[in-house]
Amino acid sequence: MSTNEKTFKKPTPALAGMLMACIVALLIIGLMLLKTISLHACLTIAVVFTCVISKFCLGYSFDELIGFIADSIKNATFGLWFFFAIGTIIASWMAAGTVPAIIYYGLGVISPAVFLPAGLILCSITALCTGTSWGTIGTVGIALVGIGQGMGVPLPITGGMILSGAAFGDKMSPVSDTPNLTSMSAGADLHKTIKAMIQTAAPAYVIALIGFTILGMQFAGVEANLAVAEETRSVLAANFNLNPIVLLPIVVLLYLNFKKFPSLPSMAIAVAVGLLVAIVFQGVRLDTALEYLNSGFTIETGSSFVDPILNRGGIQSMLWTFSIAFIALSLGGLLDRCGYLYALIAGLLSRAKTVGSLSLVVMVTSILSTASMGETYMGMILNGTVYKKEFDARGLDRAMLARLVSEGALMLAPLMSWTTFGAFAMSTLGVSGFEMAPYAILNYTMPVVSVAMSYMGLAVVWNNKKNKGVRKFVDADLSDEPVYET
Repeated sequence: MSTNEKTFKKPTPALAGMLMACIVALLIIGLMLLKTISLHACLTIAVVFTCVISKFCLGYSFDELIGFIADSIKNATFGLWFFFAIGTIIASWMAAGTVPAIIYYGLGVISPAVFLPAGLILCSITALCTGTSWGTIGTVGIALVGIGQGMGVPLPITGGMILSGAAFGDKMSPVSDTPNLTSMSAGADLHKTIKAMIQTAAPAYVIALIGFTILGMQFAGVEANLAVAEETRSVLAANFNLNPIVLLPIVVLLYLNFKKFPSLPSMAIAVAVGLLVAIVFQGVRLDTALEYLNSGFTIETGSSFVDPILNRGGIQSMLWTFSIAFIALSLGGLLDRCGYLYALIAGLLSRAKTVGSLSLVVMVTSILSTASMGETYMGMILNGTVYKKEFDARGLDRAMLARLVSEGALMLAPLMSWTTFGAFAMSTLGVSGFEMAPYAILNYTMPVVSVAMSYMGLAVVWNNKKNKGVRKFVDADLSDEPVYET
């Protein structure tokens, strides 16, 4: 080794565990105990603390650490642009009447006998098209709560159904930050990630749909008060042209995704189509429509219930999420490049000799990351980052990693009332995640189905067809490329 080469200490599991414990403690104290410190501030402190520990305990210079952060942000630049794309697509589709039409037609087909399965499908479609579980819970979810109460459906059951559909649609939507963020963190192609997700999501969704259908049968004979739904539909009909043509932006986006057209250009085209529909069918001026892309769609219908459903979207609305992702990516880059994450999981990986056991490890650590840090973005970014080299070495496609991370970090998050997602869901729906948990069928079915299928050799995505069918790994030394055994 030349005298100009610099060596660094590898973090021990004890040091890595201490650092992660400090980060978790910081988040718990700041977000749950003090409740006055923002997540941004907590994560920024965590970044600074990690830099200090890495300099004095491992020997890195601050310039090198900043370089790690820069590399992480650089690699995620494409994904970060999706946050702006999502904000503009929501605004343009609101202005076009696309989202209002989804809500209008969806509420028109709900009856007591099919309330739960229909509500699941409605929330799924809304989140799938808008790319936001929070927006779905805060819009269609609120309407469904009112309808459910009128039908005599217990609030925890209605809430569980809403969370199931909203989380599913968010996880599967090409315009959502979830698949984009997990794909970005894992270094996977978005289209391959969504394709991989379908393999496990489809059977889990069928199970959930059957479950909600059975649950809903007990309310089939109940006479419902649909005043909330009718108010919403009448206000939407009075303020928008709801002919089926306004659904064109969704059709265009889904078609482009089906044809595997690049994601960002697809979303840009869908935004342009949305603006065109808004101008032609909703009578929106061009300058107003363009301003919606930045500040979000706004309308005053005279209904204090419906207005909050419609007034959303725009680039500015995504800056909170964008900044969280930016800081979390910085922290994730440090923890990855300095070796902290691998030091923690090396012991687990050495025992993961099969595809199923590896899937279980990723799933469990993704769930625990979200539970301990209180934030789905952190769980997705950290786990997507730390396992990607292991998946490469074992011949597994990173799209499968992105799928597992999203299933673990996102699906159970709304049931944990101390997470940001769970806190939002609890405050919006008026019921705790603990009460909704038994009825959020899809939220816990999907992770279980995914791991079970992996153990059976199903829904396994290989990056090399020669490895297809390989079930067991022989990996004596995780620092080297594993050898495969049939």
